[in-house]
Amino acid sequence: MSQVYPRLLVALQFGIIGAMTLYALFDLHFNLPGVVILLSGILLGLWAITHNRPGNFNIVPELKEGCTLVTEGIYRYIRHPMYTSVLLMMLGVFFFRPDIITFLMWVALITVLYLKAYREEKLWIQHDPCYETYKKETRSFIPYIL
Repeated sequence: MSQVYPRLLVALQFGIIGAMTLYALFDLHFNLPGVVILLSGILLGLWAITHNRPGNFNIVPELKEGCTLVTEGIYRYIRHPMYTSVLLMMLGVFFFRPDIITFLMWVALITVLYLKAYREEKLWIQHDPCYETYKKETRSFIPYIL
């Protein structure tokens, strides 16, 4: 069971991303806000990747053997920049097809990513005693806010 839940969260994450993208493609309305938000999400993700060494990153909400806590770059401000990146990109997709269905899928994605973050943080607290301090000094997804 302990292996099923994290993989289910990843499957849900990619399923929602795929569904939102395909749904938006059927009635796509490119617009400047959507493009700016989408590109912001891509740039944020790239920034996060530049501060996370290869092998330390894991799409499944589990800790890899030998993982180390990253607190530089964007990680100085938020603990889950990759999730924020995904949420921004998909918010951009929402602006390409702004209707209730796309919005509800985006809210479902927020929920899944929150559950992944919650699981990761529980594991980090057990793995590294410095994580509690890091958690107090940073926000989960939005610098200084959330």
